[in-house]
Amino acid sequence: MRSIKHFDNTGTARFVTFSCHYNYNLFKTKIVKDIFIKQLIVSHKKHNFKFYGYVIMPNHVHLVLLPLDGLKLSNIIRELKSLSAREIISYWKTLNLQIFDRLKVIRGGQEMFAFWQRKYYDHNCRTKETTIEKINYCHNNPVVKGLVTKPEDWEWSSYRWYHGLENILIEMDPLE
Repeated sequence: MRSIKHFDNTGTARFVTFSCHYNYNLFKTKIVKDIFIKQLIVSHKKHNFKFYGYVIMPNHVHLVLLPLDGLKLSNIIRELKSLSAREIISYWKTLNLQIFDRLKVIRGGQEMFAFWQRKYYDHNCRTKETTIEKINYCHNNPVVKGLVTKPEDWEWSSYRWYHGLENILIEMDPLE
């Protein structure tokens, strides 16, 4: 398996993408998206990073953030993926869903369930313009994929915060 190079501690905003196991559409229901949103809020409160943008798509997530004070991006992403996966899988277990057969993996000799792919991708946003471009990419992704006709119609992105609309799910940090 090819290794993905990550550059921690660059002092620049980062555009991050991570995907669901086998690119399955695991974010089909509002409750699963809401669980991820909750864990994202917890992570933002716990860790020292600026949070500039996001979108939750059916099979992947994009984030735009800036780790501060030497905080490693990998630590943020690892914890966010772990906590959200645990809570979502725990919720699904109460429903006894058949999806579990497709999510079984063997890691470290133990059978478990994988919600996320193990890797993530990140891009250094070296300028404010690039950061804005990636935030806009997040907002337009649901339109490009045919999920909605206008960015404001997709509830699970930072678009509403940037445009002063109602039903904001997460407060963003102002882009400096």
